[in-house]
Amino acid sequence: MRAQKPLVWLPACHRNLDLSDPGGYTVLADRYAGAVTALGLQPVLFPMAGAADVAHLLPLVDGVLLTGSPSNVEATRFGSEALATDLLDPRRDALTMALVRAAIESATPLFGVCRGLQEMNVALGGSLHQQVHAEPGLMDHREPDGEAIEVQFATRHEVKLTPGSEFEQWAGGTTVQVNSLHGQGIKRLGEGLVAEAVAPDGLVEGIRVADAPAFAFGVQWHPEWRYESNPFYARTLQAFARACAEHREAR
Repeated sequence: MRAQKPLVWLPACHRNLDLSDPGGYTVLADRYAGAVTALGLQPVLFPMAGAADVAHLLPLVDGVLLTGSPSNVEATRFGSEALATDLLDPRRDALTMALVRAAIESATPLFGVCRGLQEMNVALGGSLHQQVHAEPGLMDHREPDGEAIEVQFATRHEVKLTPGSEFEQWAGGTTVQVNSLHGQGIKRLGEGLVAEAVAPDGLVEGIRVADAPAFAFGVQWHPEWRYESNPFYARTLQAFARACAEHREAR
């Protein structure tokens, strides 16, 4: 029986949560799965999927949502050296580097959030600032340490949106307030990416894949956080959901 809801692939993270269990855990933050479900989509996980599995798994789904994560994209993937303080997830990197390009090429709707935006940029040949807060002229974009989660995810700064862009339509204007919970950030844009949302310090925080045959956007902020009370976040996610539904109908 065909699934009644469009299926959205959310790549999992891999962490060692229990020191007595060296095998590690495959994890996904509930807020992403919850937002996807509330939008009428069905989140799916392929816990052990790797780059070699993308070709036969991607045709099974109607969209890809690259979630945020405490881990960083490994710096060796964009020509730098990993920092000793980096929390890395090489299994996720290996999957998403292949998944980004495959989703774009197959016209599968693609949406990157926080780490997901960074994955899109690196997969398309771009690079990242490893510590945005340490770069001259750039702000500290990290969440306030030790505060309640509501404070960490509160709106923190403005972004300027490209006039005439989808972002402007979702926001209802060319400026909007967003939350900020990231250490890495875009340094050099990847091939075919267009910057359509920029923070006050010039950091690119919203991207579109130019000439993509389907929805292909990334954001540095977290629209999944209580999106139902934030019209900009809600319209962004609803646009992704519509693209997934259209993809399902087309196939």
